[in-house]
Amino acid sequence: QVQLVESGGGRVQPGGSLTLSCVASGISISLYEMSWYRQTPGKERELVATIGNVIGATTYTDSVKGRFFIERDNSKNMIFLKMHYLGPEDTAVYFCNAVRRDSVYWGQGTQVTVSS
Repeated sequence: QVQLVESGGGRVQPGGSLTLSCVASGISISLYEMSWYRQTPGKERELVATIGNVIGATTYTDSVKGRFFIERDNSKNMIFLKMHYLGPEDTAVYFCNAVRRDSVYWGQGTQVTVSS
């Protein structure tokens, strides 16, 4: 059984930082392209950042470039999202995602709330 479990969400003040973690079980993330998505009520889930499994190439949505950084640790079967200079617009549920060919897996999400 495949599981992706996110952690690290919470409430943070504007301008603050937060690091999200996602640990996988049942798969080896070294074979998977890994991503972070986020979603707010009434909106579609948005791709935030992706890290490839071959050379670890990263891509980011424009709104987080230079503020968010996605990393992977294949030895721990984990990925991370380091978030800096957070603003209220970053408030969302953040989801971990793993993709390999036709296999797609999601975590249950972790809430990030940015407010003073």
